[in-house]
Amino acid sequence: MKLNSTLIAAVLIAASFSVSATNKTLPAAKKAVKHIAKEQTFKVDNQTSKIGWLAKKATGEHNGNIKISDGTFNVQNNVLKTANFSIDISTITDIDLTDPAQNDKLVSTLKSDTFFDSGKFPKADFVTTSIVKGSNQQYTITGKLTIKGITNEVSFPATVAVTNNKLTANAKLTIDRTKYDIKFRSKNFFENLGDKVIYDDFDLDISLVANAQ
Repeated sequence: MKLNSTLIAAVLIAASFSVSATNKTLPAAKKAVKHIAKEQTFKVDNQTSKIGWLAKKATGEHNGNIKISDGTFNVQNNVLKTANFSIDISTITDIDLTDPAQNDKLVSTLKSDTFFDSGKFPKADFVTTSIVKGSNQQYTITGKLTIKGITNEVSFPATVAVTNNKLTANAKLTIDRTKYDIKFRSKNFFENLGDKVIYDDFDLDISLVANAQ
């Protein structure tokens, strides 16, 4: 009887050590699970996304819209890692000219080889090369912008928010058109233009909506 009692006690002690050791490893295991990165890909919704443009000249300004063709965002733990999108040049519109003839003339000129040459270069493309996250939802985004087959680096601040399965991105940037061989009526390339000068810089106001895949 004494031997049996001793064996039972030994078994109980061993079991208690085993349970204790298991309990100690559980928090570590749970902690390890928390460090697994959550990666998501978001596809741009070209129906709800929009880009506004603004260009100025000596005697005034014009503004309008242009549509996104496609794009993707790659996110890790709700932090933006990479992004790319394409702009459909053929969709450019003007919204400030109310006279149909003047409006058509301006839009046709913008689509012609004088400006963006949408027939030969139907898309403008942007691909990120560096993304630096700031506070909250603020980012500094750097990447390569290709217009008319010419690529230049651009950098701009942006606000990017991820909520459940939706991503929104908003940014404003200024682009020097002459870097993309769009020199029509630029005072840096033509003399004696007077009030016919069209300024080199134009602005883009980007508002993108993307859905998780």
